[in-house]
Amino acid sequence: MTDSVWSELPFSKLAANSPNSIVGGPFGSNLVSSDYTEGGVPVIRGQNMGSGRWVSGNFAFVSEEKAESLRANLARPGDVVFTQRGTLGQVALVPDTPWNRYVVSQSQMKATINQDLADPLFIYYYFTNPVEQQYIAANAIQTGVPHSNLGQLRAHPMRIPSLTEQRAIAGVLSALDDKIEQNRRTAQKLEQLARAIFRAWFVDFDPVKAKAAGAAGFPSMPQAVFDALPTVFVDSDIGPVPDGWEVKAVGDVVTVKGGATPSTKDAEFWEGGTHCWATPKDMSRLEHPVLLDTERCITDEGVERISSGMLPVGTVLMSSRAPVGYLAIAGVPTAINQGFIAMVCDGPLPPIFVLNWAACSMGTIKAHASGTTFAEISKRTFRPLPIIKPTSDVTAAYRKQAEPLFALLTACVKESAKLAEMRDYLLPRLLSGVVRVAVVHG
Repeated sequence: MTDSVWSELPFSKLAANSPNSIVGGPFGSNLVSSDYTEGGVPVIRGQNMGSGRWVSGNFAFVSEEKAESLRANLARPGDVVFTQRGTLGQVALVPDTPWNRYVVSQSQMKATINQDLADPLFIYYYFTNPVEQQYIAANAIQTGVPHSNLGQLRAHPMRIPSLTEQRAIAGVLSALDDKIEQNRRTAQKLEQLARAIFRAWFVDFDPVKAKAAGAAGFPSMPQAVFDALPTVFVDSDIGPVPDGWEVKAVGDVVTVKGGATPSTKDAEFWEGGTHCWATPKDMSRLEHPVLLDTERCITDEGVERISSGMLPVGTVLMSSRAPVGYLAIAGVPTAINQGFIAMVCDGPLPPIFVLNWAACSMGTIKAHASGTTFAEISKRTFRPLPIIKPTSDVTAAYRKQAEPLFALLTACVKESAKLAEMRDYLLPRLLSGVVRVAVVHG
């Protein structure tokens, strides 16, 4: 059974009947960077928006006294926050924890919702609807930096169902987002675990140190492999390393390749393209180090214009400029532009090893970058960088430990992509009433 009546009204009619229920940030001089402190009351800025349903990330803070002087500009759990200038269209909810109040910056607006009329989670999804995003963009004030204002927010036209159906719609969409968030946390832990094992074995050499100190085993290492470890270190170009392990130039253990951009003026390289073609921008969008798709695809003719061609699955990709250091393993055959160093793992070290070596060595890699406009590391400079090459049994043991973790990470990313696609398909249909949800009346 579904409700059938949808109401049309301005957003202001959904605000709580309380002072400052719809309010922007403080006047410019009332909140400046010199007001920021190490702790206290967090400030919601643009960088705390745009990462899902909740304001999150790295917050600036002001003192309790400063927050009290800005009490008209406070947001509390359940409030909805909107970007006023900057990346227009961003919207997020204030979570219940870990703080009970936030200061809204000059570039944001907040609304406290009358929860007898509207569900804040529904309001969040309503404003993420592509139709509403287009409305916000089309009505932006173009003087100076494009922006909106409180008057526009208050007047924003709404078409909403009953509160019961709002909650049902929000429940469907949030269930998908909850699973996506669970997958994100799981993938993050898997990535951290694989890297922690790498660092323990191949950066800190903890198993060798433990054996030298008389330990009978090491928690993450198979017993037979531990028993075969040396107990002494020898000098190398990177300092003491376990006896029998080698320090090699990375260019000697992987094949280093670069990429190119086929002429964007030539349609035959792009139109109807079916091959993934990566740029550092594609890497910047990744939450986890696996590349499964790209913004643009190229044709067979386009691939022929790139000397490195299609790189195989398992290639470790690193952005070499703008900025240096985005990392991922190619989960699909991929061509790349000139902003990459690609490491084809056709030697003794598997992709998961090379990925974590690059992550743990990023300080050294960036130290070898140069450039006047922006930092860049060339293939010529990159190839001689040192990489540890353990004995084959230790390498195989790490591969056996880490590859299943990365496979699970990849499965999480793939499932989340499908869930996001489902959410993005349903969202405009649910919010327009084209698709209805069952409403249980108590």
